[in-house]
Amino acid sequence: MDRTLAGMALMLGFVATAPLIDVASKLASQTVPVGQITAVRFLVQGLVTLPFAGLVALRVPRPLLWPLLARAACLVVSTFAFVSAVAVMPIADALAIVFVMPFVLLFLGRLLMGDAVGPRRIAASVLGFAGSLLVMRPAWDSYGTTALWPLVTAVSFAFYMLLTRSLSPRLGPAEMQVQTSWLAVVLCLPLLGLGAASGQPALAPVWPAGLAWAWLAGVGVASALAHGLMTLALRLAPSATLAPLNYLEIVSAAALGYLVFGDWPDGPTWAGIGVIVVSGLYVIHRERVASAERRSELLPAATARRGEG
Repeated sequence: MDRTLAGMALMLGFVATAPLIDVASKLASQTVPVGQITAVRFLVQGLVTLPFAGLVALRVPRPLLWPLLARAACLVVSTFAFVSAVAVMPIADALAIVFVMPFVLLFLGRLLMGDAVGPRRIAASVLGFAGSLLVMRPAWDSYGTTALWPLVTAVSFAFYMLLTRSLSPRLGPAEMQVQTSWLAVVLCLPLLGLGAASGQPALAPVWPAGLAWAWLAGVGVASALAHGLMTLALRLAPSATLAPLNYLEIVSAAALGYLVFGDWPDGPTWAGIGVIVVSGLYVIHRERVASAERRSELLPAATARRGEG
């Protein structure tokens, strides 16, 4: 119980610090291109995490190179899309749309990994997506196609989670974070070079001025801190226990968005957020029930095998 409570406290630390990534990104995006913010995030995050993982973490096992590259590519797309969104939209609005990710993950797990998905979870996912439309409607009216960027983040991060799930038995969390960070930098550099050659505003790097250096560093440091807290939390408490706490991030995101930028979600947006959160919590509940049922089915068979032995 003590370990579980400590894990929950660390997860609350993640919920409180994760929106700092978005705040620093939004501040940096006022003078720095989104592509450069994305690359610097991974550079700083990798440097901050490296002392905890050791230099050995820089070596990528050859059989895992392509899965790690795919994981890094998903995270680059996810980060670029979300920074593109918060550069224009309120942070809480963009984050609310991203919270459809558990529903996307549910369907991808069913299609790609054969996970069992019952009708109640499907219904909750459909309802959650309807909630995201409540958030997207005013966002679309105000920001146009920019409102689609958080959906890109949700889909790419769902693929990232599936790759993380497949790699977890073979790599430690610190190693995975360092390797993903430097591979992401490797993927970003050609894009920045292409942006410099073509003059593409979102990709062409610039020399930061004044506080932009602090905001860029803050993106990477906040990322390393937040993801470090989440990694430690998952070591101490089951993911099924911690997952519902993740929805509290919308509270800290709304508070920071209001304090720093004066943004506050309107009535329809809060209604959509409520629908998404309730649907997501129900999906998590059904996942826990299904997991318990699978364990109860496997237990008699395991007991019988031990008896035969």
